[in-house]
Amino acid sequence: MPTVLVVDDTLFMRVAISNMLTEWGYEVVGKAANGKEAVAMYRELQPDLVTMDVTMPVMTGIAAVKEIIPEFPNAKIIMITALGQQKLIVEAIESGAKDFITKPFEPARLKAVVDQLIG
Repeated sequence: MPTVLVVDDTLFMRVAISNMLTEWGYEVVGKAANGKEAVAMYRELQPDLVTMDVTMPVMTGIAAVKEIIPEFPNAKIIMITALGQQKLIVEAIESGAKDFITKPFEPARLKAVVDQLIG
C-alpha cells in the first residue's frame, strides 16, 4: 500500500485529504501542520508521496520542498495552493515539486494526480 504524508496548516484540510487518500487505498503515515514538521516527518517516514500546502506558518511548503528535494531527489510532492498563487507554483515546480492542485479542488482531480505519480 503506497504511503502518503499530508501537510496543511488547516486541520480540516489534513483530515479531508487523509480521508480521501485512505478511501482510495493509500496509507496516510503522517500529518504535518507546517513545513518544518513536514521536513522532519519526511526524513523519518520517507513516504511514497506528499501533499503539501503552500502557505503555512513556521515554514512554507515551498521552503520545505527546497529542503526535501536536495536530500531526497526522487521525492514525489504535490503542492496544494489557493487560487491566485500561480507565481508560487512555478517556484515550487522549479524547486522539485511534481505537480500542483488549486483549492478548492474536486476529489477526482487529486485522485488523478496521486494515481499518476504513484501509479
